Amino acid sequence: MFPGGEAAAAPPPPAAPAGAAPGGRVSHPGGRCRAGSFSSQIYNQHNAEGLNLEQAFHRMAQTESNLDHDVSWFLLPSYWAKMVVALISFLCFANSYDGDFVFDDSEAIINNKDLRAETPLGDLWHHDFWGSKLSSNTSHKSYRPLTVLTFRINYLFAGGFYPVGFHVINIILHCTISVLMVDVFSILLGGLQFSNKGRRLNLAPKTSLLAALLFAVHPVHTECVAGIVGRADLLCALFFLLSFLGYCKAFRENKEGHHFSIFWVLVSVILGAIAMLCKEQGITILGLNAVFDALVVNKLNVLELIQKLLHKDKSLEAVNYNYYYSLNAWLLLCPWWLCFDWSMGCIPLIKSVSDWRIIALAALWFCLIGLICQALCSEDSHKRRILTLGLGFLIIPFLPASNLFFRVGFVIAERVIYLPSIGYCILFTYGFSLLSKQAKKKKILTVAVLGILLINVMRCALRSSQWRSEEQLFRSALSVCPLNAKVHYNVGKNLADKGNQSAAIKYYREAVRLNPKYVHAMNNLGNILKERNELQEAEELLSLAVQIQPDFAAAWMNLGIVQNSLRRFEEAEQSYWTAIKHRKKYPDCYYNLGRLYADLNRHIDALNAWRNATVLKPEHSLAWNNMIILLDNTGNLAQAEAVGREALELIPNDHSLMFSLANVLGKSQKYKESEALFLKAIKANPNAASYHGNLAVLYHRWGNLDLAKKHYEVSLKLDPMAPGTKENYNLLRRKLEQLQKKSGA
Repeated sequence: MFPGGEAAAAPPPPAAPAGAAPGGRVSHPGGRCRAGSFSSQIYNQHNAEGLNLEQAFHRMAQTESNLDHDVSWFLLPSYWAKMVVALISFLCFANSYDGDFVFDDSEAIINNKDLRAETPLGDLWHHDFWGSKLSSNTSHKSYRPLTVLTFRINYLFAGGFYPVGFHVINIILHCTISVLMVDVFSILLGGLQFSNKGRRLNLAPKTSLLAALLFAVHPVHTECVAGIVGRADLLCALFFLLSFLGYCKAFRENKEGHHFSIFWVLVSVILGAIAMLCKEQGITILGLNAVFDALVVNKLNVLELIQKLLHKDKSLEAVNYNYYYSLNAWLLLCPWWLCFDWSMGCIPLIKSVSDWRIIALAALWFCLIGLICQALCSEDSHKRRILTLGLGFLIIPFLPASNLFFRVGFVIAERVIYLPSIGYCILFTYGFSLLSKQAKKKKILTVAVLGILLINVMRCALRSSQWRSEEQLFRSALSVCPLNAKVHYNVGKNLADKGNQSAAIKYYREAVRLNPKYVHAMNNLGNILKERNELQEAEELLSLAVQIQPDFAAAWMNLGIVQNSLRRFEEAEQSYWTAIKHRKKYPDCYYNLGRLYADLNRHIDALNAWRNATVLKPEHSLAWNNMIILLDNTGNLAQAEAVGREALELIPNDHSLMFSLANVLGKSQKYKESEALFLKAIKANPNAASYHGNLAVLYHRWGNLDLAKKHYEVSLKLDPMAPGTKENYNLLRRKLEQLQKKSGA
């Protein structure tokens, strides 16, 4: 006797006459089953033997769930379903493969010394995500050593900072995660059931495919995939899901009964730890595995989950955090307005209960409470399980970013929604199945869902293209968050880096207007004004910046440069030393301090300052050059030569150092060695007029007059106004004319 057969699975036994003995047709409470629904029937031995045992077991399991029953959707074998998900997820983000390093990539990758081969691997375990020591006061405290290790491997295989390899790995990771989601959703939506041979059954193949597709093409994932720094979220999600699937493997059923595997529990714990070492959010897998264990494995009704979240502090701060939650929910529902940064005025604070945005809070909690009540109180155990797991995946991975337990450095960030979107996909798919059950025209619903998927694919492709360069990324944010000072700052910085100072000033000024305490915008604006010789306003901005943030070392240094230009030397010296006090290892500040001392003819102090700069930063070419030039100008040729040789050992390909040392060697009458360095410098930088001009002077002194004439002419061609070159050239011409007259006589 096998329960779970369909009404048409086998012909009924012959009808018995009225009053016949048992063996005739058996009636069941509930009346006849609809065509296509699952029911329990009793078969005779002959029919039972003709039914495939595994199919019968599959049908038996499906009596608990008919989620796929009314869904007019594609039914594909598991292998093909995964292939489709992989292909579509790849198409969504493929155009980001050749993008640049953008936004946070500069700090986390390009400026992160933990990626370099010369940095010991052990340092990764003592540094944060950005390469700073965890013990440092300036550390962000984000501990993700395994993510940094993958960046380092990328760097080593590529032989440098080439972004293509970094982007390709991110795309592959998202495709892999999307494929895993087919298995994850089959468990979350269909339950954890096994055949008599212990093979896990997929009881919801259509809805699990739909949910996986929704996850694969959600535009809110673009930041994680197209932004290289998002790899932390991708790796965390990958091991998070593997940990979940490993935990599911620990509980199996077969014909012999229940089977519990300590091995798979340990594997799940290890994978969860790996997820946490990729990003802190990975620790939440422990909570989700516990919820899954309670609901699915032990089939418990958990009624107390609702209490803690509903009654919290009623202050306006809590109101604002709740509004941020509703905005995160809106990004999942309608991911059309996406921005790389949501801070600094992007979302104005709610300051009054009369603010219309309170409606968003009410809508969020109305929906959440409604879903929680259904999850806890529904008579349908299948419905309770799906809703509870959906809410668990939506809420638990979001908790580290919620500001409930500790403050985090952002209010909204699209990357933190990567894992919670799993919960959204569960709830969306379940809602679709319920609508399909009620709808008369199921094809219209299917077309609508296909339309949503297509729109999301197009939105992903568009958003990925915006992440290809900083200019596109920052400008795309202007229409979404026009009140965000950081957006204007980044647009201005990008323009300044490209040399468009006039346009950059406009955006920096707007950033300062939107956030009058934005010291970094003040510092950058002050720098540009300093270069344009608008020293008065530059000094005002930089002075204000250090008043707002007294330990802002860069602003103190730039203020010193402006004061030096205004010939207020004592104030400039004080500003430099204040900068060094707040940042002990500050080679650029020592370099500028040396320039101040050189202007004051305090040569020993200048040399000491530049020497400090080179000790802190051995590749500081400007400091080395200034030491050589100062020693040369003061007649210390032997010391200048020694410094020059030391510098070239450290920076062997620096043509400016070759040029400076060549000048010293020429004055010391080491003509052959001087010539070799001049020629090497010219080969590295052939369009430098001074290089040709000084080589001509060397030949002039050496007596190679024809070569001197040649290089004088090249120098004048490159720079007709080169100081001294024209006079030296005229002297050479007169000398050549005199020689010609003597030879003619």
